Amino acid sequence: MSFVSHSGSFKNMEKFLVSMQKLDIIHILNKFGSEGVAVLSSATPMDSGKASTSWSYEVSRNGSVYSIVWSNSDVENGFPVAIMLQYGYGTGTGGYVQGRDYINPAIRPIFDKIATEVWKVVTAA
Repeated sequence: MSFVSHSGSFKNMEKFLVSMQKLDIIHILNKFGSEGVAVLSSATPMDSGKASTSWSYEVSRNGSVYSIVWSNSDVENGFPVAIMLQYGYGTGTGGYVQGRDYINPAIRPIFDKIATEVWKVVTAA
């Protein structure tokens, strides 16, 4: 028969677990959601008209999974303008307009900031 014995205290572990329960991930994601909207707006080609001012974000939680989603509401002829600008599109006369990767370079630093901030909060607990 095996048994486990323990001496000492679980005080630090209990303190850590209590602080993790109080961690406000939603607040952190909302902060960076707004920042993401700003960088996406400034990175969107201005000649696109409404697309640069049509960015928004939504933060959600499903159990222990947190999500942040950035969206663009500018749609022309049933197709999202931000996607057309990113990936390109065919013209009505048989031509093609090359897309430009502007979303990924703009939002990548936001992802890095989220990871850094959440890591700081978790390790400081």
